[in-house]
Amino acid sequence: MKLGNIALAILMFPTIAFADTLIATRTVRAHTVLTQADVTLVRNSSPSALTDINNVVGLETRVTLYEGRPINSRDIGPAVIVQRNQIVTLMYRRGGLTISAEARSLGRAGIGESVRIMNLASRQTVTGIVSQDGTVFVRGY
Repeated sequence: MKLGNIALAILMFPTIAFADTLIATRTVRAHTVLTQADVTLVRNSSPSALTDINNVVGLETRVTLYEGRPINSRDIGPAVIVQRNQIVTLMYRRGGLTISAEARSLGRAGIGESVRIMNLASRQTVTGIVSQDGTVFVRGY
């Protein structure tokens, strides 16, 4: 085969680009906070997988991660601080008006995530955003 034909064949068939891919070093159950020992980088071609260990340590798994499989952004999230059925403080602010009430969480959520809650006094269900201290803020309309 001539050198020109080899060069042409190389150009015609694209090569796979390999990059570092984050994988689980062991099977990690859902709702587990990830540590440095739970993940590692390998050379792989998984385009949707995460690539930085520092961005996942301290986050919580949303699904079970299986050993050797790539970790995607949808598989992890902020550590949950509000549990399902937990009593939380509901805060509503609009202008100078602030209303607070006790509510029951209808789901699990981390800081900055939305969660449905039920006001215990009125039995109304609303959606709010979880703050660092676990208070759920409902936006004024």
